[in-house]
Amino acid sequence: METGTKIKSDLEIARESAMKPILDVAAGIGLSPDDLEMYGKYKAKISFETLKKLEFNKDGKVILVTAISPTPAGEGKSTVTVGLADALNKAGKKTMVALREPSLGPTMGIKGGATGGGYAQVLPMEDINLHFTGDLHAITAANNALAALIDNHLQQGNELKIDQRRIVWKRALDMNDRALRKVVIGLGGPVQGIPREDGFDITVASEIMAVLCLASDLQDLKKRLARMVIAYDVNRNPVTVKDLGAQGALALLLRDAAKPNLVQTIEHTPALIHGGPFANIAHGCNSVIATKAACKLADYVVTEAGFGADLGAEKFLDIKARTAGIDPSAVVIVATIRALKMHGGVLKNNLSQENVDALKKGFANLKKHTETIAAFGLPFVIAINSFIHDTERETETLLTLCKDNDIPAAITNVWGKGGEGGQELAQLVLKAIETKNEKYTPIYDLSDSLEEKILAIAAKVYGAEGVEFLPKARKQLDEFEKHGWSLLPVCMAKTQYSLSDDPLKLGRPEGFTITVRELKPSIGAGFIVALTGDVMTMPGLPKQPAALKMDIDEKGNATGLF
Repeated sequence: METGTKIKSDLEIARESAMKPILDVAAGIGLSPDDLEMYGKYKAKISFETLKKLEFNKDGKVILVTAISPTPAGEGKSTVTVGLADALNKAGKKTMVALREPSLGPTMGIKGGATGGGYAQVLPMEDINLHFTGDLHAITAANNALAALIDNHLQQGNELKIDQRRIVWKRALDMNDRALRKVVIGLGGPVQGIPREDGFDITVASEIMAVLCLASDLQDLKKRLARMVIAYDVNRNPVTVKDLGAQGALALLLRDAAKPNLVQTIEHTPALIHGGPFANIAHGCNSVIATKAACKLADYVVTEAGFGADLGAEKFLDIKARTAGIDPSAVVIVATIRALKMHGGVLKNNLSQENVDALKKGFANLKKHTETIAAFGLPFVIAINSFIHDTERETETLLTLCKDNDIPAAITNVWGKGGEGGQELAQLVLKAIETKNEKYTPIYDLSDSLEEKILAIAAKVYGAEGVEFLPKARKQLDEFEKHGWSLLPVCMAKTQYSLSDDPLKLGRPEGFTITVRELKPSIGAGFIVALTGDVMTMPGLPKQPAALKMDIDEKGNATGLF
């Protein structure tokens, strides 16, 4: 970071940065005004007609950015993703970046935005971190329209004989609101509906979000929506959106949201930001449509997957890449000395103090993530994201640890220097791509049983000794086999803070088992969700939400936004 007397905020840096008209950014990747649907001067969506034409272009190389297990100290994964794309462009490589859209839940809560930081940001930062082009609102509307149609079906005679005790479709809200996790609806008499228990998920955990992000085009989106399981009937057979006849209406609500959003970085690198599932409760990757479009428009695409390699990266490689036919070329694992010291036992308030011993201990977490990526047959590079309190001794210790373990690593300072601060990283990534000699391979076969898939992830990715399936999950394994869902991949819902399902076990825990308490069918998305530990699909706000620091001045400018 900058070392001056006053460090500028991300918002201040973003405001001082001059954007190009999005038409000029688009022209740089071969798109004309007719290829775009404009959302003002600096944002646009790429039309379906253009996406269809791009299918004939040659594919660029995909670079996945992931990280060590996250900590409250921060790792800066999105910042490194943006900075690496800028660095590759600066090195003469035609590059685009593909990111997820931020959710208002963490933006107004504790995490902050998802546009990078410092001089490695995507712009317009304020728009992207708030309402952007309305994609998440469209997903929320589609989710809740389906919920309303389900309850109306019950009210109007329940022709499908839905068991109201076994409705699995929840309502959604793009905000952390713990009070809505469990609710009762339909109170007030016969005309108000059928009383039943219900609940809310945060929008980014909605299956519609996952469907939109894994669909290949509009028709595939509609087919996936039709397959979504919404309930079970009185004979315990699954009831789908197709049975209800609602897939057309949902697809209509999502028509514009399915088109990827084109923006730019501070250094004018073209960026596609589209879709935003969380990686601890969903699959944590931006849309297939956006990633594949970027591959057709650029020679290199830098994309990121949420949280650590045990979550977003595993899901990118076992679910998204397999589904979309993407062959990743290399992986970047982001680490910070601060976070590694936390994994080594240092409290957050003491991270500014030098502690080489804790750094060495915390290195085990990084080492495990490199082993995970290697298990997929992919080359990797460590991006050591520098902070002002990193000491020379700590930095040299980490570089030595990487060298002794044959781990390529580069110090990056893209927060303070943009693409220039990521040149060493860019060269290491290019070298990794050029010397790749193994074939990317998912860590389980789709022909494996659901239990075998979960066991493979737990052992190979988390380092667990085994998996305990609680009675409900064990019963569901048998039910899902009967319904023909056993050939689907698995999306693990797990805490992001630990390789285990216990958020307090930092570093590289050993001798633990993973507890699967429940399975959820996401048949439209094309995977089975396995819920572990205490992970929730509707987060809560912290004691001091970030929203309380936000405001707007008399000119309409945001204040307190990071």
